[in-house]
This record gives sequence, structure tokens and C-alpha cells, in this order.
Amino acid sequence: MRARTISTLLVASVILAGCGDRAGLGKLIGRDRPAPASAPSGMQTGAIIGATTPELAAPPPPVEATSAAVLDTTTDAQKEAATAIAPLPGDTLIGQTIISLGNPTEPGFWLRGGPVKAASQGRVETIGGQSVQVDLMPGEGPAQLSLAAYRALGLNLTDLVEVRVYAR
Repeated sequence: MRARTISTLLVASVILAGCGDRAGLGKLIGRDRPAPASAPSGMQTGAIIGATTPELAAPPPPVEATSAAVLDTTTDAQKEAATAIAPLPGDTLIGQTIISLGNPTEPGFWLRGGPVKAASQGRVETIGGQSVQVDLMPGEGPAQLSLAAYRALGLNLTDLVEVRVYAR
């Protein structure tokens, strides 16, 4: 019974931490990053460190955004460009992994963590053969894919999807 109470309190704390400001959950789990709005004014792409694909850059979502459609600030043209890529002869398979949805307030097309060891351009390909161009960013823990990339691939936002990750 005590373990159940502690688990319930932990889950409630995590949920409440994300309710006020978007940085709340990050502070709770030790990933205290500045909000995208604090990026220097000349910076596009929503200031993702290591972003290497400026044509797929997107502005940060509005602070009051609560739906996937509003949080995803990429255009239809960007989604089309990101998914219209063909495998290139120089693409190198760097791993196969299960992805989950990354921070939905970070704009653009990116994959963080998992098999990625160095920032570069690349693509993610589902087992079914759909692919999307992304910025590959190293990170700790399991692989996380951006909201824009999830939506461009037509994936359900709660799905855990097996993908192949290629670096260019």
C-alpha cells in the first residue's frame, strides 16, 4: 500500500510539474533548459543546438499552445520536403531503435539520443519504409523524435515505433 501511495504521489508530481511553465518538468528531471523564446533574436529554428537543416527550421510554438496542431509550427511545405527525400548512397545506418515523442515545444525535425553519437543531418526510416529527414542530435537515454517528424510520418503520438536511423 505504501509503495502504491508513493507511486501515485510521484506521478502526480510529474504531472503538476509540467502544468505551470514548460520548464517545470525539465527542472524536475534535471534537464533545465532555457525556453525556446529566450533564444537570441537572430536565431531561427527555434534554437535547437546543433540544428543543421535550416530549410526545415521552424519557430517556437506559442506559449499558450496545447494541441499538437498548434505546437507543430512547421509548414505543409516543410513536411513535404522532409518526407520527399530519397535514400542517398552516402547514408550510413547508425542503428535501429524504438522512438518515442520528444519535447513537443522544441520545433523542427530532429531525433535526439538513442544511437546518435554526433550532431549531423540524417533520416529516420520506419520498418514500413516511410522516412523523414531530421537533424540528429546526441543525447542521453532512449531516442526521441520531434513532434513535427512524428506528424510528418503520420504516426500516432502515443506510439513507440521501431525505426532505422541513418546519418548523412
